[in-house]
Amino acid sequence: MPLIATPEFMHFDAPLALQSGASMPAYRLAYETYGRLNAARDNAVLICHALNASHHVAGRYAGQADSEGWWSNMVGPGKPVDTHRFFVIGVNNPGSCFGSTGPGDINPATGQAWGADFPVLTVEDWVLAQARLLDALGIGQLAAVMGGSLGGMQALSWSLQFPGRVRHAVVIASAPNLTAENIAFNEVARRAIVTDPDFHGGHFYAHGVVPRRGLRIARMIGHITYLSDDVMNEKFGRQLRDAVAGHASGYRYSTQDIEFQIEGYLRHQGDKFSDYFDANTYLLITRALDYFDPAHAFGGNLTRAMARAVARFLLVSFTTDWRFSPARSREIVKALLDNRKAVSYAEIEAPHGHDAFLLDDARYLDIVRSYFRSIEVSA
Repeated sequence: MPLIATPEFMHFDAPLALQSGASMPAYRLAYETYGRLNAARDNAVLICHALNASHHVAGRYAGQADSEGWWSNMVGPGKPVDTHRFFVIGVNNPGSCFGSTGPGDINPATGQAWGADFPVLTVEDWVLAQARLLDALGIGQLAAVMGGSLGGMQALSWSLQFPGRVRHAVVIASAPNLTAENIAFNEVARRAIVTDPDFHGGHFYAHGVVPRRGLRIARMIGHITYLSDDVMNEKFGRQLRDAVAGHASGYRYSTQDIEFQIEGYLRHQGDKFSDYFDANTYLLITRALDYFDPAHAFGGNLTRAMARAVARFLLVSFTTDWRFSPARSREIVKALLDNRKAVSYAEIEAPHGHDAFLLDDARYLDIVRSYFRSIEVSA
């Protein structure tokens, strides 16, 4: 029987105090749940989303065939995170554009859309908001918190902000902070957005426009970093578009037309992204990525930072993921081992780059399945 998802919303009247010193007034969170919370309330699993995902983790919406959750291969009945055993919660973070309070919502102080005035958020702020949601749901402790990429950073932060509330932390294709190269990619993408004439300093809503050009370029840049060179060569190589390949010379010798299939693919991805994603949300989330660094308060010493954790850990990385390379996961593993923490680590040889954490690799899914089977929950 297919898993049917139902979005829900929780409103919070108390302001959320943020790391920046600002606060977010009354706000709402969009979330979904799958499976049932057991009587002991010890089988809850929180799934944290990455940059452009949402609370819609698994299943489909009733009557919408093309509405598969972004991690449906991982979460569901009989899946690695089995909803026959676990009560799974997917939550959309504040600042997003998929139902939780974000820049497109009305700022109660002005009566206008927040736009660029929306407060800057951090991973730690998101974790605090998630903890409030769990409080409202009556969940004191999580069987596990899990995420990939930016979601993995949230799982890591959970283990440090609320160590007593997490029994297991599953951190996939992630890192303890961003490298300078990663921050640089984020900055170029942000510049593409803020220099779009339709951005209007972040208040484009009032002008009835969307900075599509900037969003397209930002997505194209990001998408390149999610794939490996092997995958791009295998899928596209130097293949020309059909309209070009028919020319006798083989090329049209144009600096502006789309000649190669990889160009057409990237433009298609950019066009799709600009139709559904909010430009201010992109700026907020990439900046939260940049700021995340739990070792910062400890003079850059990750071992000292991880001393607070009490959860058991599973970390998974992928060999061709150059944006969140295996070496970054091994930094976390070493810091945990230095503190004599319980940690399992798997490095999967996979050609798919960073996107591998979303794909159907049997070895990867079996590792996660085996780990979750080892988590003890009440009947």
